[in-house]
Amino acid sequence: MSRTQRLLDLLQQLRAYRYPVTAQTLAQTLNISVRTLYRDIASLQQQGANITGEAGLGYVLKPGFMLPPLMFSEDEIEALVLGSRWVAERADHHLGLAARTALQKIAAVLPSDLRLSLDTNALLVGPDENKPDFDTALPLLRTAIRQEHKVHLQYADAKGKHSKRVVWPFALGFFEHVRVLVAWCELRQEIRHFRTDRIHAFEVYPERYPQRRQALLKIWREQEGIPESSI
Repeated sequence: MSRTQRLLDLLQQLRAYRYPVTAQTLAQTLNISVRTLYRDIASLQQQGANITGEAGLGYVLKPGFMLPPLMFSEDEIEALVLGSRWVAERADHHLGLAARTALQKIAAVLPSDLRLSLDTNALLVGPDENKPDFDTALPLLRTAIRQEHKVHLQYADAKGKHSKRVVWPFALGFFEHVRVLVAWCELRQEIRHFRTDRIHAFEVYPERYPQRRQALLKIWREQEGIPESSI
């Protein structure tokens, strides 16, 4: 285990305790010596971590501290790289570009050993030969969701039947070959799902819909039996 990873793990352990925890407990959890633990505590304190306490009494990390170069473990870096590569290959152009830019910003604050892990990451996303073109609709629909604006859709169902709907968009699902807009439909007076490849035309209204997006998401999750997101 690298020293950077060890310091990150120590920070995570300290955050798990509301009250002082002894050096012996921390050292045993991290599988290091107490002497190494004392050195690591001192290193974190020198870098700005508000860790109070002393040998024999225990240590506690005051809330509010986050050291940017130590934010991610190696597994977390792999997850970020894989997720960013998937978005870059599967999402619209604007979101794909944002994923690449975000990864560059993360790389800029990583220490050298973790930067190497990011640069040499071997988790790859294969090309999608059947990827449809969502570039026109998705950025505008994502903006409508963020701003909680109503949208007028011209939509065709699976049987090709056309209809016009005014909806309150609050989520967008990304599947392998399909994107699904989740919205409250004023026509049906219920939450409905709309495949974006069946939207023939749409207009984002300047009017905001009357219910908060978080409330609509909660209703939808309860209806679908989907647990609350942990992030």
